[in-house]
Amino acid sequence: MTAFYGNHSRSETEESSIECIGAALECGINFLDTAWIYQSFGKGGGPNVTNEELVGKALKRFGRQNFIVATKFGLLPGEGGSMSVSGKDEVIRSQLSDSLSRLDTDYIDLYYMHRMDASTPIEETMGVLKELVEEGKIKYIGLSECTPSELRRAHAVHPVTAIQMEWSLQSRDIEQDVVPTARELGVGIVAYSPLGRGFLSRTFDSRADLDPEDWRLQNPRFADEVIEENAAKRQFIIEMAASKGVTTAQLALAWLLKQGEDVFPIPGTKNVSRVKENAAAFEISLSLTAEEVQALADNTPAFVGDRY
Repeated sequence: MTAFYGNHSRSETEESSIECIGAALECGINFLDTAWIYQSFGKGGGPNVTNEELVGKALKRFGRQNFIVATKFGLLPGEGGSMSVSGKDEVIRSQLSDSLSRLDTDYIDLYYMHRMDASTPIEETMGVLKELVEEGKIKYIGLSECTPSELRRAHAVHPVTAIQMEWSLQSRDIEQDVVPTARELGVGIVAYSPLGRGFLSRTFDSRADLDPEDWRLQNPRFADEVIEENAAKRQFIIEMAASKGVTTAQLALAWLLKQGEDVFPIPGTKNVSRVKENAAAFEISLSLTAEEVQALADNTPAFVGDRY
Protein backbone atom coordinates (compact mmCIF):
# COMPACT_ATOMS: atom_id res chain seq x y z
CA MET A 1 0.00 0.00 0.00
CA THR A 2 2.88 2.41 0.57
CA ALA A 3 6.01 1.01 -1.02
CA PHE A 4 7.68 -0.97 -3.80
CA TYR A 5 4.79 -1.36 -6.26
CA GLY A 6 4.66 1.87 -8.22
CA ASN A 7 5.09 5.48 -7.15
CA HIS A 8 3.01 6.23 -4.08
CA SER A 9 1.52 9.47 -2.83
CA ARG A 10 -0.05 9.69 0.62
CA SER A 11 -2.90 11.91 -0.55
CA GLU A 12 -3.77 9.62 -3.46
CA THR A 13 -3.73 6.24 -1.72
CA GLU A 14 -4.23 6.64 2.02
CA GLU A 15 -8.02 6.78 2.19
CA SER A 16 -8.59 4.04 -0.37
CA SER A 17 -6.06 1.85 1.44
CA ILE A 18 -7.82 2.33 4.78
CA GLU A 19 -11.11 1.48 3.07
CA CYS A 20 -9.50 -1.75 1.83
CA ILE A 21 -8.73 -2.76 5.41
CA GLY A 22 -12.33 -2.07 6.42
CA ALA A 23 -13.58 -4.10 3.46
CA ALA A 24 -11.30 -6.97 4.47
CA LEU A 25 -12.80 -6.99 7.95
CA GLU A 26 -16.29 -7.13 6.46
CA CYS A 27 -15.17 -10.18 4.46
CA GLY A 28 -13.96 -11.94 7.60
CA ILE A 29 -10.26 -11.13 7.13
CA ASN A 30 -8.66 -9.81 10.32
CA PHE A 31 -4.94 -10.49 9.86
CA LEU A 32 -2.83 -7.47 8.87
CA ASP A 33 0.81 -7.82 7.88
CA THR A 34 3.21 -4.89 7.78
CA ALA A 35 6.84 -4.08 8.65
CA TRP A 36 9.06 -1.36 10.06
CA ILE A 37 10.84 -1.06 6.69
CA TYR A 38 7.70 -0.67 4.54
CA GLN A 39 7.87 2.97 3.62
CA SER A 40 8.45 5.24 0.68
CA PHE A 41 8.55 8.91 -0.18
CA GLY A 42 5.65 10.75 -1.74
CA LYS A 43 5.86 12.08 -5.27
CA GLY A 44 8.17 15.03 -5.60
CA GLY A 45 10.10 14.09 -2.46
CA GLY A 46 7.07 14.56 -0.23
CA PRO A 47 6.62 13.34 3.34
CA ASN A 48 7.78 9.87 4.29
CA VAL A 49 4.91 7.37 4.17
CA THR A 50 5.19 4.44 6.57
CA ASN A 51 2.85 1.52 6.17
CA GLU A 52 2.60 1.10 9.94
CA GLU A 53 1.14 4.61 10.32
CA LEU A 54 -1.42 3.78 7.66
CA VAL A 55 -2.36 0.54 9.42
CA GLY A 56 -2.51 2.44 12.71
CA LYS A 57 -5.14 4.79 11.28
CA ALA A 58 -7.18 1.80 10.12
CA LEU A 59 -6.92 0.20 13.57
CA LYS A 60 -8.20 3.39 15.14
CA ARG A 61 -11.11 3.63 12.70
CA PHE A 62 -12.20 -0.01 12.76
CA GLY A 63 -11.09 -1.07 16.26
CA ARG A 64 -7.74 -2.48 17.37
CA GLN A 65 -9.51 -5.39 19.06
CA ASN A 66 -10.84 -6.60 15.71
CA PHE A 67 -7.44 -7.34 14.19
CA ILE A 68 -4.42 -9.58 14.55
CA VAL A 69 -1.48 -7.31 13.74
CA ALA A 70 1.85 -8.62 12.52
CA THR A 71 4.90 -6.49 11.85
CA LYS A 72 8.57 -7.18 11.24
CA PHE A 73 11.94 -5.91 12.44
CA GLY A 74 15.58 -6.26 11.52
CA LEU A 75 16.10 -4.65 8.11
CA LEU A 76 18.19 -1.47 8.07
CA PRO A 77 18.32 0.84 5.04
CA GLY A 78 21.77 1.81 3.79
CA GLU A 79 23.39 3.88 1.07
CA GLY A 80 22.01 3.66 -2.46
CA GLY A 81 19.06 1.50 -1.56
CA SER A 82 21.16 -1.20 0.09
CA MET A 83 19.91 -3.16 3.10
CA SER A 84 21.58 -4.78 6.08
CA VAL A 85 20.13 -7.09 8.72
CA SER A 86 20.42 -6.96 12.49
CA GLY A 87 19.03 -9.19 15.22
CA LYS A 88 20.72 -7.24 18.00
CA ASP A 89 18.90 -6.19 21.17
CA GLU A 90 19.20 -2.45 20.53
CA VAL A 91 17.85 -2.70 16.97
CA ILE A 92 14.94 -4.94 17.99
CA ARG A 93 13.89 -2.67 20.83
CA SER A 94 14.35 0.52 18.81
CA GLN A 95 12.31 -0.72 15.87
CA LEU A 96 9.64 -2.17 18.15
CA SER A 97 9.31 1.20 19.86
CA ASP A 98 8.85 2.84 16.45
CA SER A 99 6.31 0.24 15.38
CA LEU A 100 4.23 0.56 18.54
CA SER A 101 4.17 4.33 18.13
CA ARG A 102 3.29 4.26 14.44
CA LEU A 103 0.59 1.63 14.92
CA ASP A 104 -0.68 3.52 17.98
CA THR A 105 -0.96 0.32 20.00
CA ASP A 106 0.66 -1.03 23.15
CA TYR A 107 1.32 -4.54 21.83
CA ILE A 108 2.06 -6.46 18.63
CA ASP A 109 0.29 -9.76 18.10
CA LEU A 110 2.92 -11.44 15.91
CA TYR A 111 6.43 -10.00 15.73
CA TYR A 112 8.65 -11.38 12.97
CA MET A 113 12.35 -11.20 12.35
CA HIS A 114 12.30 -9.88 8.76
CA ARG A 115 15.48 -11.63 7.62
CA MET A 116 18.09 -13.74 9.37
CA ASP A 117 21.23 -12.06 10.72
CA ALA A 118 24.30 -14.15 9.92
CA SER A 119 26.40 -12.15 12.41
CA THR A 120 24.12 -12.68 15.41
CA PRO A 121 23.24 -16.14 16.74
CA ILE A 122 19.51 -16.75 16.40
CA GLU A 123 19.51 -17.87 20.03
CA GLU A 124 20.58 -14.37 21.08
CA THR A 125 17.81 -12.74 19.04
CA MET A 126 15.21 -15.17 20.35
CA GLY A 127 16.33 -14.41 23.90
CA VAL A 128 15.44 -10.75 23.37
CA LEU A 129 12.10 -11.64 21.78
CA LYS A 130 11.31 -13.97 24.68
CA GLU A 131 11.87 -11.04 27.04
CA LEU A 132 9.49 -8.91 24.98
CA VAL A 133 6.81 -11.60 25.28
CA GLU A 134 7.33 -11.62 29.05
CA GLU A 135 7.09 -7.81 29.09
CA GLY A 136 3.74 -7.98 27.25
CA LYS A 137 4.95 -5.95 24.27
CA ILE A 138 4.53 -8.81 21.81
CA LYS A 139 2.31 -11.89 22.00
CA TYR A 140 3.89 -14.27 19.50
CA ILE A 141 7.22 -14.67 17.70
CA GLY A 142 7.76 -15.25 14.00
CA LEU A 143 10.64 -15.62 11.55
CA SER A 144 10.77 -14.69 7.87
CA GLU A 145 13.00 -16.32 5.25
CA CYS A 146 14.61 -18.76 7.67
CA THR A 147 16.24 -22.13 7.03
CA PRO A 148 15.04 -25.33 8.70
CA SER A 149 18.09 -25.24 10.97
CA GLU A 150 17.46 -21.64 12.03
CA LEU A 151 13.84 -22.48 12.74
CA ARG A 152 14.80 -25.45 14.92
CA ARG A 153 17.38 -23.44 16.87
CA ALA A 154 14.96 -20.56 17.40
CA HIS A 155 12.12 -22.84 18.43
CA ALA A 156 14.36 -24.44 21.07
CA VAL A 157 14.67 -21.07 22.84
CA HIS A 158 10.99 -20.08 22.64
CA PRO A 159 8.09 -21.41 20.55
CA VAL A 160 7.93 -19.86 17.09
CA THR A 161 4.29 -19.30 16.18
CA ALA A 162 4.69 -18.72 12.44
CA ILE A 163 7.19 -18.37 9.66
CA GLN A 164 6.63 -16.03 6.74
CA MET A 165 7.97 -17.42 3.47
CA GLU A 166 7.35 -16.78 -0.20
CA TRP A 167 5.04 -19.52 -1.46
CA SER A 168 2.88 -19.65 -4.57
CA LEU A 169 2.48 -21.66 -7.74
CA GLN A 170 5.37 -19.50 -8.95
CA SER A 171 7.64 -20.10 -5.91
CA ARG A 172 7.65 -23.56 -4.38
CA ASP A 173 11.18 -23.82 -2.99
CA ILE A 174 10.05 -24.21 0.63
CA GLU A 175 8.06 -27.38 0.04
CA GLN A 176 11.06 -29.70 0.20
CA ASP A 177 12.60 -28.82 3.58
CA VAL A 178 11.04 -25.78 5.27
CA VAL A 179 7.39 -26.85 5.22
CA PRO A 180 8.07 -30.33 6.69
CA THR A 181 10.17 -28.79 9.47
CA ALA A 182 7.49 -26.23 10.31
CA ARG A 183 4.85 -28.94 10.44
CA GLU A 184 7.00 -31.15 12.63
CA LEU A 185 7.32 -28.28 15.11
CA GLY A 186 3.70 -27.09 14.84
CA VAL A 187 4.64 -23.75 13.30
CA GLY A 188 2.16 -21.93 11.03
CA ILE A 189 3.17 -20.87 7.53
CA VAL A 190 2.28 -17.36 6.32
CA ALA A 191 2.67 -17.33 2.54
CA TYR A 192 3.81 -13.96 1.24
CA SER A 193 3.59 -12.95 -2.43
CA PRO A 194 0.98 -15.70 -2.96
CA LEU A 195 0.08 -14.08 -6.29
CA GLY A 196 3.66 -13.87 -7.49
CA ARG A 197 3.79 -10.10 -6.95
CA GLY A 198 0.80 -9.66 -9.24
CA PHE A 199 2.11 -11.87 -12.03
CA LEU A 200 -0.15 -14.83 -11.24
CA SER A 201 -3.16 -12.54 -10.93
CA ARG A 202 -2.28 -11.02 -14.32
CA THR A 203 -2.11 -7.55 -12.78
CA PHE A 204 0.65 -7.14 -15.32
CA ASP A 205 1.80 -9.22 -18.28
CA SER A 206 4.83 -7.25 -19.44
CA ARG A 207 7.32 -4.75 -18.12
CA ALA A 208 5.52 -2.01 -20.03
CA ASP A 209 2.53 -2.48 -17.69
CA LEU A 210 4.56 -1.31 -14.66
CA ASP A 211 5.30 2.19 -13.40
CA PRO A 212 8.95 3.19 -14.09
CA GLU A 213 9.52 3.41 -10.32
CA ASP A 214 8.03 -0.01 -9.59
CA TRP A 215 10.45 -2.28 -7.71
CA ARG A 216 9.29 -5.29 -9.73
CA LEU A 217 11.24 -4.03 -12.73
CA GLN A 218 14.37 -5.04 -10.80
CA ASN A 219 13.11 -8.57 -10.10
CA PRO A 220 15.00 -11.25 -12.07
CA ARG A 221 11.78 -13.08 -12.97
CA PHE A 222 10.48 -10.00 -14.75
CA ALA A 223 13.67 -9.16 -16.65
CA ASP A 224 13.38 -8.45 -20.39
CA GLU A 225 14.94 -11.73 -21.38
CA VAL A 226 12.64 -14.01 -19.33
CA ILE A 227 9.32 -12.29 -18.68
CA GLU A 228 7.68 -13.59 -21.87
CA GLU A 229 8.81 -17.14 -21.11
CA ASN A 230 7.53 -16.89 -17.54
CA ALA A 231 4.22 -15.43 -18.70
CA ALA A 232 3.67 -18.56 -20.78
CA LYS A 233 4.12 -20.73 -17.69
CA ARG A 234 0.83 -19.35 -16.31
CA GLN A 235 -1.24 -20.82 -19.14
CA PHE A 236 -2.61 -23.85 -17.30
CA ILE A 237 -3.72 -21.66 -14.39
CA ILE A 238 -5.42 -19.25 -16.79
CA GLU A 239 -7.23 -22.06 -18.61
CA MET A 240 -8.43 -23.83 -15.45
CA ALA A 241 -9.61 -20.54 -13.95
CA ALA A 242 -11.61 -19.79 -17.10
CA SER A 243 -13.17 -23.27 -17.08
CA LYS A 244 -14.26 -22.80 -13.46
CA GLY A 245 -15.52 -19.25 -13.94
CA VAL A 246 -13.08 -17.77 -11.41
CA THR A 247 -10.13 -15.39 -11.70
CA THR A 248 -6.54 -16.57 -11.92
CA ALA A 249 -5.89 -14.82 -8.60
CA GLN A 250 -8.69 -16.73 -6.90
CA LEU A 251 -7.45 -20.04 -8.27
CA ALA A 252 -3.85 -19.36 -7.22
CA LEU A 253 -5.00 -18.47 -3.69
CA ALA A 254 -7.33 -21.45 -3.54
CA TRP A 255 -4.43 -23.74 -4.48
CA LEU A 256 -2.39 -22.37 -1.57
CA LEU A 257 -5.28 -22.72 0.86
CA LYS A 258 -5.53 -26.38 -0.14
CA GLN A 259 -1.94 -26.96 0.96
CA GLY A 260 -3.11 -27.19 4.57
CA GLU A 261 -5.01 -25.51 7.39
CA ASP A 262 -1.67 -24.22 8.69
CA VAL A 263 -1.13 -22.11 5.54
CA PHE A 264 -2.19 -18.45 5.54
CA PRO A 265 -1.76 -16.52 2.26
CA ILE A 266 -1.37 -12.75 2.57
CA PRO A 267 -2.22 -11.18 -0.81
CA GLY A 268 -1.71 -7.44 -0.94
CA THR A 269 -3.87 -4.86 -2.68
CA LYS A 270 -4.99 -1.22 -2.61
CA ASN A 271 -8.33 -1.98 -4.28
CA VAL A 272 -11.55 -2.85 -2.43
CA SER A 273 -12.86 -4.97 -5.29
CA ARG A 274 -9.67 -7.04 -5.18
CA VAL A 275 -10.07 -7.54 -1.44
CA LYS A 276 -13.51 -9.03 -2.05
CA GLU A 277 -12.25 -11.09 -4.99
CA ASN A 278 -9.40 -12.50 -2.90
CA ALA A 279 -11.66 -13.27 0.04
CA ALA A 280 -13.89 -15.39 -2.21
CA ALA A 281 -10.92 -17.70 -2.86
CA PHE A 282 -11.67 -19.49 0.40
CA GLU A 283 -15.04 -20.75 -0.81
CA ILE A 284 -13.50 -21.66 -4.16
CA SER A 285 -10.83 -23.71 -2.37
CA LEU A 286 -13.53 -25.85 -0.78
CA SER A 287 -14.64 -27.06 -4.21
CA LEU A 288 -11.15 -27.78 -5.57
CA THR A 289 -10.53 -31.50 -5.90
CA ALA A 290 -7.26 -33.19 -4.96
CA GLU A 291 -6.79 -33.98 -8.65
CA GLU A 292 -7.18 -30.32 -9.62
CA VAL A 293 -4.73 -29.24 -6.91
CA GLN A 294 -2.17 -31.73 -8.18
CA ALA A 295 -2.81 -30.78 -11.81
CA LEU A 296 -2.06 -27.13 -11.03
CA ALA A 297 1.20 -28.10 -9.38
CA ASP A 298 2.20 -30.48 -12.17
CA ASN A 299 1.35 -28.12 -15.03
CA THR A 300 2.87 -24.89 -13.72
CA PRO A 301 6.57 -25.16 -14.65
CA ALA A 302 9.25 -23.60 -12.45
CA PHE A 303 9.71 -19.92 -13.25
CA VAL A 304 13.01 -18.73 -14.67
CA GLY A 305 15.05 -16.39 -12.47
CA ASP A 306 15.81 -15.94 -8.79
CA ARG A 307 13.14 -14.60 -6.42
CA TYR A 308 15.34 -11.56 -5.66
